[in-house]
Amino acid sequence: MSAANIARLTDRGVVSVTGRDSEKLLQGLITNDLEHVAAESAPYPALHAALLSPQGKILFDFFVVQVADGYLLDVDRAKAAELVKRLSMYKLRAEAAIADVSSRYTIFAVWGDGTAAHAEGHVGIHFADPRHPHFGFRLLAEDQTNVAPELRDTEASHHAYDAERVRLGVPEGGKDYAFGDAYPHEANFDLLHGVSFTKGCYVGQEVVARMQNKTVVRKRVVKVSAHGPLTSGADVLLGEAAIGCIGTVDGNTALAMMRLDRALEAEQKGQKLTAGDIIVTPDADALSRYLATAAARPASALHT
Repeated sequence: MSAANIARLTDRGVVSVTGRDSEKLLQGLITNDLEHVAAESAPYPALHAALLSPQGKILFDFFVVQVADGYLLDVDRAKAAELVKRLSMYKLRAEAAIADVSSRYTIFAVWGDGTAAHAEGHVGIHFADPRHPHFGFRLLAEDQTNVAPELRDTEASHHAYDAERVRLGVPEGGKDYAFGDAYPHEANFDLLHGVSFTKGCYVGQEVVARMQNKTVVRKRVVKVSAHGPLTSGADVLLGEAAIGCIGTVDGNTALAMMRLDRALEAEQKGQKLTAGDIIVTPDADALSRYLATAAARPASALHT
């Protein structure tokens, strides 16, 4: 049995939302339902969510973890100050304090065999990664001495964490889709437990609900494999037409935002997709899901 892996995520920051109205404030803004957090029995219940533009596009993606006096948001460090500003804009008269507390925390991802046992030994704030059942847990450590010695001694690179994301098909904003440009469905929030379709209104909710119930999403982040090393940022080409873009790379595999209708068309016609003159193959399960959804809805439901 292999040991657990730990990676220090230096590109992640933390925003705190505390005070009497912190839950009410976040519940009316984010894509996921904080009632799920309240129902968890874990020491630090958490969920994955996004804050959208009124047009329904992802401005920020983050984890929301409940703590004694409110919530901590594990967010892209470069976006933390901007998130504070955006939440403060919506605050109005709510009794809530919003602050960038990134300097107080070091964030780790822990995955692999035995992660559940390791989680129990940590004093820091730890929670299961809610995006995928095989993605271990995250640790927000105020004091790095709280990190179990056996994990500190086997710390992996950030690339190892990204490689695990590629293996599991888990995208992240700023790497696999552009903030302000992608809808939650395109970033697989519907597949990775990042959005609730039963909670009340939140910013951008009408667009998300329409895409869930009435449209076929033609563009998504999917896994791709290749016959050679891939390069992040390379276009995925069908002939001379760009139908996608490579995001996070792990050697010959990667995540790519891609037009699934064009990829399926290429497969049916025996045409090759390329990225940097290397033949790439989209994940078969992603194409099958798209085909099944498209077959169940009229052509007028297709969404670019």
